[in-house]
Amino acid sequence: MESFLYQACIYLAAAVIAVPIAARLGLGSVLGYLAAGVIVGPVLGLVGAETAELQHFAEFGVVMMLFLIGLELEPRTLWDMRHRLVGLGGLQVVLSTLVLMAAAMAAGQPWSVALAVGLTLSLSSTAIVLQTLSEKGLMQTGGGRSAFSVLLTQDIAVIPILAFLPLLAAPVYGKINEDGSISLAVNDAGKGGHAAAHLLQGLPGWGVTLVTIAVIASIILAGVFLTRPVFRFIHAARLREMYTALALLIVVGISFLMTLVGLSPALGAFLAGVVLANSEFRHELESDLEPFKGLLLGLFFITVGAGINFHAFFAAPDDMIGLALLVILIKSAVLFLLARLFNLHGRDRALFTLSLAQAGEFGFVLLAFSEKLYIIPSAVSEKLLLVIALSMMITPLLFILYDQISRRLGDRADPFEPDEIDEEGPVIIAGVGRFGQVVNRLVQASGFRTVVLDKDMQTIQLMRKFGFKGFLGDPSRPELLKAAGLMKARILVVAMDDKDKATQLVAYARRERPDLHIIARAYDRFHVFQLYRAGADDIVREMFDSALRAGRYVLENIGLSEYEAAEAQQTFYHHDRAAVKELAQLWDPTQPISENAAYIARTRELQKDLETALLARFTEGERKKKSA
Repeated sequence: MESFLYQACIYLAAAVIAVPIAARLGLGSVLGYLAAGVIVGPVLGLVGAETAELQHFAEFGVVMMLFLIGLELEPRTLWDMRHRLVGLGGLQVVLSTLVLMAAAMAAGQPWSVALAVGLTLSLSSTAIVLQTLSEKGLMQTGGGRSAFSVLLTQDIAVIPILAFLPLLAAPVYGKINEDGSISLAVNDAGKGGHAAAHLLQGLPGWGVTLVTIAVIASIILAGVFLTRPVFRFIHAARLREMYTALALLIVVGISFLMTLVGLSPALGAFLAGVVLANSEFRHELESDLEPFKGLLLGLFFITVGAGINFHAFFAAPDDMIGLALLVILIKSAVLFLLARLFNLHGRDRALFTLSLAQAGEFGFVLLAFSEKLYIIPSAVSEKLLLVIALSMMITPLLFILYDQISRRLGDRADPFEPDEIDEEGPVIIAGVGRFGQVVNRLVQASGFRTVVLDKDMQTIQLMRKFGFKGFLGDPSRPELLKAAGLMKARILVVAMDDKDKATQLVAYARRERPDLHIIARAYDRFHVFQLYRAGADDIVREMFDSALRAGRYVLENIGLSEYEAAEAQQTFYHHDRAAVKELAQLWDPTQPISENAAYIARTRELQKDLETALLARFTEGERKKKSA
């Protein structure tokens, strides 16, 4: 117990110290976790051999991550990705394997060893890449979605690779002992298959297929028919922790079933997540599992850093770093070629190429399996373990390189793949957040068609679930606006969150369509001035009307009648609208407002005029009461 608590303190303290520092330096949490592992392991020696066992437990974080990703993907979305899964992902695995195999054969390895090495190094790090893409908000970009497709294909490919590797093992192998002698043994890999596949041992081929299909079908059917009654049963207990227990049971149970038939637990968890993507309990599952996923993934990265064999590294540091960089360069070349073939451009191409260039955590699994079957010699396996770990540690630096490339490219590349806009309407709504959705609902409910554009995929997907059609795309892009019918529309509503882009959009629309009626949402008074000069017809401050209504409630409850409060509200409204138009002429964007003497002086005069107008309205109200 004392040893467990000691190890827990070491790992948690390392994470708490290293990760925030890495995040503050802009290096990302993954590099912080890896650095923490290196410090507590090889550098200080505070942890030792238990990291290998702990890593198997920490890999469960990858399983949870894929389950949560599956929750975000509806089956229809997954079906839409089929071309990228088969084409882009399949080609990446095949081409990377062949090129890496050729490199290994050039280094003097026999073809069977070279093929096993190529298969092992062709897989990328699902844990590091998806974690970093999520942190940087790149999952919904074209490059991020392409990278996710390849990672998902790689996770699926682990299954046939594990089935194929035993075919590379000779029936008789020689093992070199420490004293230099050679002992012969018979390879029994073909007798039992994968050690974890207990259900499949001794079954004929058709039996293996039936059991595998039965397990997958049971996961799908349970997700469709059992989750709702089970969640209702748990809800009746009114114990919050039971939701967490059920969420963990779903993931652990599915992983166990997949392991029994020799399939990837991560793949099974992803499949279950996709099945539950349409469930009303999706958000409950996400909130319950997210903390576990984060901690386990962090622990996994720490164990990778702590498990690096620095003795082997310092024996030949140039060779190890060179091999790691060679793997990254080879995979980058393959990925860059595929990015061109699949029409990825600019930042998307750079993100796709750099994010997947490393070897991955599944490489550890495949290496251990290959070494057990005596396909890859122990000496080669030890070097490859270090190469995989080093390539994973270099990955955060590749994302930093991507950030630099992205800044140089500026806005020339799309942050996502826009939808093809196939309809036009009299009203175009650019931005459909909290503000734009109310406008859209009112206009549509009144019988008028709208064309909605927004660059946030989750917002568009949520709209579609509620029966409202919207198109994914940046409303500030001229070609998308024209595709939505800018040249024929009667009204443009600009409700974007980005103030600068909203102003630019108003100016562009006014240049293209002088007769177009433009209604724009303003962040504050100074944004009103910018929109006014850009050419907006009607400008609505996002908090103005709600603040006015709140002020009216104050007046009603402090002594005024509802009529008097409403009159005060109307007086303030009309006065302020006139004042904003007048002050817009005095506003100078190049001068701080505190130094604009004319603006300040006129503001004071207008405030006195407002007080006079309100006093006159109240006096008139009192006079009418007395005369009545």
